[in-house]
Amino acid sequence: MTIADPAPPAFLTRPDGLRLAYRHSEGTGPTLIFLPGYMSDMEGGKAVALHGWAQAQGRAMLRLDYVGNGASEGRFADGTLASWRDDVLLFLDTLIEGAVVLVGSSMGGWLALLVALARPDRVAGVVGIAAAPDFTEWGFTDADKALLRTEGRIEEPTPYGDQPYVTTLGFWESGQALRLLETEIAIDCPVRLLHGQADADVPWEIAIRSAARLRSSDVQTLLVKDGDHRLSRDGDIALLIRTVASLLDIL
Repeated sequence: MTIADPAPPAFLTRPDGLRLAYRHSEGTGPTLIFLPGYMSDMEGGKAVALHGWAQAQGRAMLRLDYVGNGASEGRFADGTLASWRDDVLLFLDTLIEGAVVLVGSSMGGWLALLVALARPDRVAGVVGIAAAPDFTEWGFTDADKALLRTEGRIEEPTPYGDQPYVTTLGFWESGQALRLLETEIAIDCPVRLLHGQADADVPWEIAIRSAARLRSSDVQTLLVKDGDHRLSRDGDIALLIRTVASLLDIL
């Protein structure tokens, strides 16, 4: 499979029968695994660009869609932070051999930290792109939380797509149960956190808080002064690739 290949994705079947879409290319390890953000998928610009670079370098890489997202089966509204974490763990445990480096965008950065906690023997490094741990806490007002409890969901417009931004009570409760920023994050592998200081969705201070909580002694935070939440400009993607390449060089 090449990035320009229009072939359909492959599928991995969950224990409940739902099929998870993915694109996997073999190569030198550790395998890069890209974790998309909330209501995003594996065909985003950063994921595709990184996969193209990985293939050119002969590096193994996996892109995936959580259940209810992208080409995967299931309903988005049934997904939770815990269930999507478990989707990633299923790929890690059944499809990938050896060490991995997790590259997570926004919510995917939160998932990357949760997966690294669950599989410390497999995760050799983490790269967060506007990583958003605990956004169910700091990203919601008291009014939002009350509405979730009474209505069961919130729908809001989003500049990132045609569909409304939907948050369910189940997702919010799952996120609250998996918060990380209140105590030490017991991860010891190298971590790199890229964050735009013009990010209107995830405050750049979250990267600083995350770095402070991480137990690892090898944590670097890279702030892009004019970078927005997506960090998808050519220069941003070049920075991502340089960051991943330099991390791989030390592993």
